[in-house]
Amino acid sequence: MSPRNLGPYKVSAVSLGCMNLSHAYGTPPSREDASRLLNEALDLGYSMMDTAALYGFGANEELLRDAIMHRRSEFTLASKCGMFKNDEGVRAIDGRPEVIKKTCEDSLRRLGTDVIDLYYLHRWDKKIPVEDSIGALSDLVTEGKIKHIGISEVSSDTLKKAHAVHPITALQTEYSLWSRNAEISVLETCKELDTAFVAFSPVARGYLCGVLQDPSQLEAKDLRNQMPRFHGDDWEKNKSLLVEYADIAKEVGCTMAQLALAWVLAQGDHIIAIPGTTNIQHMKDNFKAADVVLSTDQLKRLDALINQNTVSGPRYNAATQAEIDTEEFA
Repeated sequence: MSPRNLGPYKVSAVSLGCMNLSHAYGTPPSREDASRLLNEALDLGYSMMDTAALYGFGANEELLRDAIMHRRSEFTLASKCGMFKNDEGVRAIDGRPEVIKKTCEDSLRRLGTDVIDLYYLHRWDKKIPVEDSIGALSDLVTEGKIKHIGISEVSSDTLKKAHAVHPITALQTEYSLWSRNAEISVLETCKELDTAFVAFSPVARGYLCGVLQDPSQLEAKDLRNQMPRFHGDDWEKNKSLLVEYADIAKEVGCTMAQLALAWVLAQGDHIIAIPGTTNIQHMKDNFKAADVVLSTDQLKRLDALINQNTVSGPRYNAATQAEIDTEEFA
């Protein structure tokens, strides 16, 4: 696997999204099992770990501290601010400079480190000019508490505004065959600005793995319960696309998840994928996806099969959609 550029760092093209180990997709694994997965990922060659203050309301950062911070020299550490548990104990988006700086102090304490390599603004708080939030992050760079700045789920215009205040090392947003919004302009803008593009949910929140058959059986706290694409007629239409998709995976000789990751990585050398999983074998399979080579014909067939015109339903419900700043297809 050839490493990819993340600012001054060389990181594995397939790196690890750690959210699943504490948050969002039903009951997380035990800390012992999660620690084992993290360490085996490092053993295999994963070289960026992506966490956030939000994940498990801080528990994910603490997990990394206890599990792998003794191996700190082996990976690039990414975390996020701007979306977290507030003083009332509920999820909040807050981009005020003083809140960003406090969140960073809390993250440093939970992670057990003096500096974070890449620190994202997890969500742009639309009540606060993005320049003010990025200015606070720039102060943290000056203070030596973070090394580089990232931003998540924003449009090209917002990225450019942020970059004008301080160089943005990475932009993170959802990207997969079934979530193609980044293709409107963000992928190209990242290239222009020499900003790495970090694709979260590159296997479409499990959809492209082909394992999920009946979303009505998801645990109550699984965030996919709030996502229209996983329900009703939308789900049935989307599920039908997987028949031909599975055939292409068999033709390539890889798993369905590996096919999804290989497609994402084929869209540009500046793209890094961060799939998450609680399954050690899936983690190992995902890493090998960087070695899967797709032909021009296979890429064209995948593009035509699953895209913004063939997928049914929006990726977020209305309330969550209002929180993000990504471009939308007409």
